[in-house]
Amino acid sequence: MTLEQYRQQFEQSVNRSVSMPIAGALVWLMVALVSTQLSEYMGILVLLFASGGIFPLALLIAKVRGEDLLSATNPLSKLMGSAVLMVNLLWAVHIPLFIYHPQFVPLSLGVALGIHWIIYSWIVQHPLGIVHAILRTLLVVAAWFIFPSQSVLAIGLAIVLVYCISITQMLTRSITVKAMPKTVN
Repeated sequence: MTLEQYRQQFEQSVNRSVSMPIAGALVWLMVALVSTQLSEYMGILVLLFASGGIFPLALLIAKVRGEDLLSATNPLSKLMGSAVLMVNLLWAVHIPLFIYHPQFVPLSLGVALGIHWIIYSWIVQHPLGIVHAILRTLLVVAAWFIFPSQSVLAIGLAIVLVYCISITQMLTRSITVKAMPKTVN
């Protein structure tokens, strides 16, 4: 298949691909709200553990929505999986930060967990992923500097705002999917 055909197949299988951002928005919102009832340190600890729940929640949402998050046949799905793996390798930075400088964890997680959006943007040939990654980074850094004692709350709300923008774009963007040619084996 051509790259264009793989892109079309990706679009068909992921059903607009909103399960991950919906899960991310729900988890970050929950963490932001819970952080208002906890010390800064405990809020950061909740953030560390809750962020691990994004993918399992996305799998559940994907099942309901008919999205194929774990496609092993499309190389673009594999590329997206590799981008998510790349993001998760940054836990080698988040964990030492938590141990030695926990106040940096909301900043590091807020930025790092959004960089794979750039790859998504390339796959679907739409700027929404680049906009997401850049806007998220700018708002997370601003929130971290402006609200240092409430960074989990401020960063969480900033990320939820960016997710809402991206989900809206994902659901309303024009997608042209042509009929896939039948392959002969």
